[in-house]
Amino acid sequence: MATFQLEVVTPDKEVFSGQVESVTVPGVQGSFQVLVGHAPIIATLGRGNVKIQQEGAEEMVLKAQDGVIEVLNNKAIILLERILQ
Repeated sequence: MATFQLEVVTPDKEVFSGQVESVTVPGVQGSFQVLVGHAPIIATLGRGNVKIQQEGAEEMVLKAQDGVIEVLNNKAIILLERILQ
């Protein structure tokens, strides 16, 4: 499956950086998934799970609180206020 670059950062650190098949995020109006070729978008994120799927790996789940996602040219950047434990 095709992949795209994903970066997940908080004010404290870079949480994730790598090639992924998909990422599902908790948009404030409902969760949505980003795949290769996704249309450019900037969206506000609420509290919920960020699900990262890498090729041939188990899904990584981050419990996030508030943030923003930007998708442009097969690259997604997620800025999160914080990661919950």
